[in-house]
Amino acid sequence: MRINRALRLGVGAIALALIAATTAACGSGDDKTTLEHAEEGKLTIGIKFDQPGLGQRNTDGTYSGFDVEVAKYVAGKLGVAPDGITFKEAPSAQRETLIENGQVDFIVATYSITDQRKEKIDFAGPYYVAGQSLLVKAGNTDITGPGSIAGKTVCSVKGSTPAQNIEKNYPDTQLQTYDTYSLCLEGLNSGAVDAVTTDDIILAGYASQSPGRYKVVGERFTTENYGIGLMRGDQESRDRINDAIEEMIAEGVWNKAFQDSVGRAANYQTPEAPKVDRY
Repeated sequence: MRINRALRLGVGAIALALIAATTAACGSGDDKTTLEHAEEGKLTIGIKFDQPGLGQRNTDGTYSGFDVEVAKYVAGKLGVAPDGITFKEAPSAQRETLIENGQVDFIVATYSITDQRKEKIDFAGPYYVAGQSLLVKAGNTDITGPGSIAGKTVCSVKGSTPAQNIEKNYPDTQLQTYDTYSLCLEGLNSGAVDAVTTDDIILAGYASQSPGRYKVVGERFTTENYGIGLMRGDQESRDRINDAIEEMIAEGVWNKAFQDSVGRAANYQTPEAPKVDRY
């Protein structure tokens, strides 16, 4: 009986291992590169679904925003038409995993290039240089940049880099933190806070939702290089994506995409285009 029980346990363990292996294989996609998928006329691209003006899934099932326009342009340069693109949600905490498991070909989702991330994946770009800025009501004339927030109440998200920056470098400013930027906007509307702070392009995205209600003020006072994340070691695909970014900028499409997505509605001037870093 002990032998039979051991055999049953052994068979069960093997079955579980086979199930786990099968599940892992299903989640890891195939071994084809981004360019190989593009040659088949299809790409899966990770974007944010909940960032207005950047990457947003609309109620009618379409997608819009600056990141979406960058993704579509790059895909087009790789030979993939818009109807060959599958957009997949790429929450911040899952981005490296989605790339490593082959669930996406690349990700365009306000994805800052960092040395820590480059240990796991590769980046093309940057396609945008973001920086911390301030969002205020359209009629506000008191706050013109970080030099004018002493004695003011500034809101950001709990645990975020912008919140830490305010707390560390602007001790005369009252920091208010919430779980989401939506709550910060509610505080701005009610007068509970004087300004909201995070990356400028994200603020411009929120401002674009309500034209004439908010404005982004002052110069950026940090630097974040947004890149397109893809599988580590896929040099050929990265080179082609870098080429596409440079062409988008040179052709003026980059500037138009920014203005159409966030700039015009937020009354925010297009910043200088970045220089691609082919590290």
